[in-house]
Amino acid sequence: MCTAVTYKTKDHYFGRSLDYEYSYNETVTITPRNFPFHFLKAADLQQHYAMIGMAFVVNDYPLYYDATNEKGLSMAGLNFPGNADYKSEKEGVDNVAPFEFIPWILGQCANITEARERLARLNLIKMNFNDELPLAELHWIISDKKESITVESTKDGLKVFDNPVGVLTNNPCFDMQLFNLNNYLSLSVDSPINHFSEKLNLAPYSRGMGAMGLPGDLSSASRFVKAVFTKMNSVSGDSESESISQFFHILGSVAQQRGCVHMGKGQYEITIYSSCCNTDKGIYYYTTYENSQITGVDMHKEDLEGSELAAYPLITGQQIHMQN
Repeated sequence: MCTAVTYKTKDHYFGRSLDYEYSYNETVTITPRNFPFHFLKAADLQQHYAMIGMAFVVNDYPLYYDATNEKGLSMAGLNFPGNADYKSEKEGVDNVAPFEFIPWILGQCANITEARERLARLNLIKMNFNDELPLAELHWIISDKKESITVESTKDGLKVFDNPVGVLTNNPCFDMQLFNLNNYLSLSVDSPINHFSEKLNLAPYSRGMGAMGLPGDLSSASRFVKAVFTKMNSVSGDSESESISQFFHILGSVAQQRGCVHMGKGQYEITIYSSCCNTDKGIYYYTTYENSQITGVDMHKEDLEGSELAAYPLITGQQIHMQN
């Protein structure tokens, strides 16, 4: 289970949390412009936009969980079990495997407008990366600094939704997630007033009571509501420090703590990492479950004209600054 968020101050930010019971030893991975992407059925990309993000690199191929390209277009795939439905290969369309989807879009598109043009010809096909890595059931959020969309391949076909909240979690389908927000339209950041009965002298007895009824459980539907409420009401300064700090606080509102979601056999879902990319500057920040110190990787400090991946293993141990 995961949560993806966009955020705008002076710059634009995009990131996500990865909630799972174990890690694939993912790395912050920079793909330069001349790294060759060989796709199963779509035309290869010998040259493309450079990108940075979190990936599981297998046989020198970056399986991106989330990424941002040098133009500021960002994309993340989130778990969508039971609803994702991939198709057979068709003629006259672009047949792309789901694990190729992020580099296929980010390699060619500079903004949402260009992404929509590609999506109009897209067919997400049911082809595994290899026998050991079957396809994950996913849906995706794609964002630039102006707008966001959600892409879902279901039994009804490929759907592209406008995403006015810039948030994505998991099930149910995105249109149902948006509609569910109607159930919480009475929530407020302000103290409530008495609508219960004018015959009763009722008054707030604590700060924060305007948000009573805001979900606090760890289900994907509840995390969607919590993340949207937190993001849409978020206030911060425009500096890089204030912006990324606020971004990680937004994701922190829906973090998964070890022990609260039991997956069986002694395994528990946790927030393995949280990320925040300044899409204007190409700087990818992250924290991990045991390392709450923010770590950054700048894509522009690498040779973006190169042809080889640059991968940075995550710093997972806690970093503590002792003051005495």
